[in-house]
Amino acid sequence: MTDHPKPIAIYVDADACPVKPEIYRVAERHRLKVFVVANSFMAVPREPWIERVIVSDGFDAADNWIAERVSRGSIVVTSDIPLADRCIKAGADVIGSTGKPFTEASIGMALATRDMMEDLRAMGAASGGPKPFSPKDRSAFLQALDLAIQRLKRAGFG
Repeated sequence: MTDHPKPIAIYVDADACPVKPEIYRVAERHRLKVFVVANSFMAVPREPWIERVIVSDGFDAADNWIAERVSRGSIVVTSDIPLADRCIKAGADVIGSTGKPFTEASIGMALATRDMMEDLRAMGAASGGPKPFSPKDRSAFLQALDLAIQRLKRAGFG
């Protein structure tokens, strides 16, 4: 009897994700399942390894769907820091769309910074959002995704 490695799956918090085409290309190359999770219809390529998941428009419905299903061997792509925290606690690898990995070591500071910026915005002391997405961000994302996949394959995931 042979043990088949647990397959690697990629979960995409899709509503504001600028790197979906890159995810599809990398997943196809590695033959990985991709779950594209959003609370409204979103066009995705018609491929058997890509699954579109439309959740209710309830608060955090997409986040909850993802967080309830991930475990070690899952890769989550999100810029949502609270979702990243939940997924890290479940054992998943988490990557922001700019290629920044969220880890157990970095998530606490990311949460604190997010909360501080929310407070500053509420007081009117800070405005604007994240800087525009750049080609450098896209390249960093591709590198981080490939590293996460290679690390999981070395750890015995398929």
